[in-house]
Parts: sequence; structure tokens; C-alpha cells
Amino acid sequence: MEKAYKFRIYPNKAQEELIQKTFGCTRYVYNYYLVKRKTAYEERKETLNYNACSADLTQMKKATEWLKEVDATALQSSIRDLDEAYQNFFRRVKNGEKPGYPHFKSKKDNKKAFKSKCVGTNIKVLDKHIQLPKLGLVECRVSKQVEGRILSATVSQNPSGKYFVSVLCTDVEWQPLDPTGAIVGIDLGLKEIAITSDGQHIPNPSRQVTEETCQTPTAAIPKTKG
Repeated sequence: MEKAYKFRIYPNKAQEELIQKTFGCTRYVYNYYLVKRKTAYEERKETLNYNACSADLTQMKKATEWLKEVDATALQSSIRDLDEAYQNFFRRVKNGEKPGYPHFKSKKDNKKAFKSKCVGTNIKVLDKHIQLPKLGLVECRVSKQVEGRILSATVSQNPSGKYFVSVLCTDVEWQPLDPTGAIVGIDLGLKEIAITSDGQHIPNPSRQVTEETCQTPTAAIPKTKG
């Protein structure tokens, strides 16, 4: 079982500068390969997947020194995020839904985040700190014990300027809830997918069609915001 733990972190000035630099580098990589994939398809009808972009990133870093200053796994995660955005786009097109073509990321976006992959012991949660790639030990308000094996850590900043880290763990033991002895009857239907004997009405999501989902989908490709 996987479980995520979110904590407030308090980076020092040097760590904060590196976090901001990582936000910028991951955004740059995301937008760069969005352009590269779009151009490859429009000019050569070629589809670049994650593996092709990942291999190209290795070469790009040799010519772009400032990308080496941040965590390499965060840059790879940015390419993975773009690939997932494309996969979701293709799925929606196939299902006849509103496609929502992948859009460029802007430095003005309220949501800022990057994800670092756990390799060996490069990510550790301690009593009052968390160890992160490139950042080292960052002061952290650890409010609960982290269980399982760490997969990744996502550093984010909210619009008010506060920093957080979300630690994703696997192999977390699941504790089943104690039985209450209560019995609930369920009546299945079409308009409402289920009505329980204690009065709960669960609507059928497939019937909740809005005006927006009824419109003919159009894949509009937005321009970069910078």
C-alpha cells in the first residue's frame, strides 16, 4: 500500500534559492520538450515519447551547465509529467472527451512544485529535518511517523510563500477497520447508482453530463506564457 505524508519545511536562504532555481529548471525542461514534441509531430509526424526525451535531456545537460546545479531526478520527473499530460490528452481524444492539450508552464503560475526520486538513501525523514537531493538537511515539522519505503519527495510552494514536502512511501502496512456489526442495504439504479438503507443517495457520475462535456472537443494549442 502507498501513502503520502505532507510536512511544512523551513529552508534557509541558500536552500530557498536552490528550490526556486529547481522550480525554474523543471519548468524550462517541461516547456522545452513540449515545444520539441509539438514540432516533431507537426513537421515530421513523429511522436516523441518519454524515453526519447529522457535520452535527449542527457545530451542537453552537457551543453546547458546551469541545469546541472539542480537535482537530476527532478528534471526527469518533469519529462515524466509532460508524458503523462500527453497520455491523458490522447485518452480523452479517444474517448470523445474535451482533449485539453498540454499547456506551457509559466513562472507566474500559483502552483510551484518539483519531484525528486528516492535513489538509495538520498531522501530521509529525521526527527526535525528531512534530507533532500542537492538541498541537504532541511528543517521540517515532522508531525507523524513515516512508515514504509520512500519512493519520492515533492517540494512545493503555495501562493502565500510557504514551503511543503510530500513524501510518497510504499510497502505501508494497512490496518483494517474494526467491524461495527451494522448492516446496510443497497438499492442499485440508473439515475442514482445506489441508495442505501440509511438514506444516502449516490448519483450516477455517467449521467452528470454538463453543457461543457456535450460540446464538440477542439484541441487548441496555447501559446507559451514564458
